[in-house]
Amino acid sequence: MGDVTFSVEAREGRGKGASRKLRQRGLVPGVVYGGGREATPIALDVAQFERLIETSHGGINTLIDLAGSSPAAGRTVIAKELQREAVRGRITHVDFYEVDLKTKIEVEVPIHLVGTPEGVTLGGVLDQQLREILLMCLPGSIPDDIQADVSGLALGDSLHVADLQVPAGVEIHSEPTLTVATVLVPRGLKDAGEEGAEGEAPATEAAPAS
Repeated sequence: MGDVTFSVEAREGRGKGASRKLRQRGLVPGVVYGGGREATPIALDVAQFERLIETSHGGINTLIDLAGSSPAAGRTVIAKELQREAVRGRITHVDFYEVDLKTKIEVEVPIHLVGTPEGVTLGGVLDQQLREILLMCLPGSIPDDIQADVSGLALGDSLHVADLQVPAGVEIHSEPTLTVATVLVPRGLKDAGEEGAEGEAPATEAAPAS
């Protein structure tokens, strides 16, 4: 059973003409695949779907029980791919994947940085380079996010995928060597350190006793 219920319609016709008629009704085309069945074309209310993924704690990874007039009604799915307009970013098509609650699936989950790095207190800048991580887990065990503690990072230090902690039963499928976050050393801070080093007096040997 999913987290929420969402109604969809059966979709007849394909192509630009059919999509234009759907848009006039506030709908967009979609498809449901997986579960050992043939792909099922559907239509869905785009505003309601946007609201669902914005308000649900699971976001795009929310488990959805489909309802409505479509043959896809009664299936539990997850949104696998959203196609959006290039300029306004509105959803134009949704691919739903039917899940088996007893079978693990691959999902992308956001990475949330927590803590203030030691290096930032010394003038460094925290740069998050990886914002999502690929996980393998049961549909009912998908975490809302993965928290990455960066409080111990000094100037120039980095946190990698291999350093992340995930809940029991969840596997990381992203490359372990990928950098999640780095504390950058600003040029001004770096130059000041180099100038300080250059300004130090060279060590001299003590004169021999006469």
